[in-house]
Amino acid sequence: MVGSKPFNLTLYKLAIKHASVAEESINGMKISNERLEYLGDAVLGAVVAEFLFIKYPYRDEGFLTETRSRMVNREALNQIAIKIGLSKIISEEYKGKNLSAHKSLYGDALEAMVGAIYLDRDFHFCKKFILKRIIIHFDLDNIISTTTNFKSKIIEWGQRENAEIDFKTISVNGEQRFKEFIVELHVSGKLLAEGKGATKKKAEQEAAKNACEILKIAV
Repeated sequence: MVGSKPFNLTLYKLAIKHASVAEESINGMKISNERLEYLGDAVLGAVVAEFLFIKYPYRDEGFLTETRSRMVNREALNQIAIKIGLSKIISEEYKGKNLSAHKSLYGDALEAMVGAIYLDRDFHFCKKFILKRIIIHFDLDNIISTTTNFKSKIIEWGQRENAEIDFKTISVNGEQRFKEFIVELHVSGKLLAEGKGATKKKAEQEAAKNACEILKIAV
């Protein structure tokens, strides 16, 4: 799966250890893949960002950011983890354990795997793994042509969770032609995310997008 024999197999075993099946250490903390997931998320994001920057030299920052976020969201990574066989390893390792309740289990493990490869082999090897084993599975044309209505996603989530979703326009800066709207998104009265945009609608979409990322809502 990785493309070469691991040097430190312990890292890879840790990468597939979800917090729900992790044993507690002596000091009471669970030994799980969460730290590796954090590292892998950063490395994956950097490689995808560079890939898109080179592939689309004339597209703006908004396009690159949106495309990257859609490539590295949990649902997309879940599907790739299944395609490359990581899900089979996890299922075999924790046979008899109820892992079905954790929807992002495989995607989280894939990010942790990236972190493990980075520590085990170095950045250049890890970058090659991401390009050849992860990015190759993305249908970029479909990702680009399909727009996501983040506001609808967060409202649907609020309805499911019985949470009140409220968008508040905090300020409008600039002149008529170059306005910047700043919108806050509150969930049940508490500030969750903020968005900026040239229109109120765009600012709301940005706030909703940030909220989806915070709440790990699949888009």
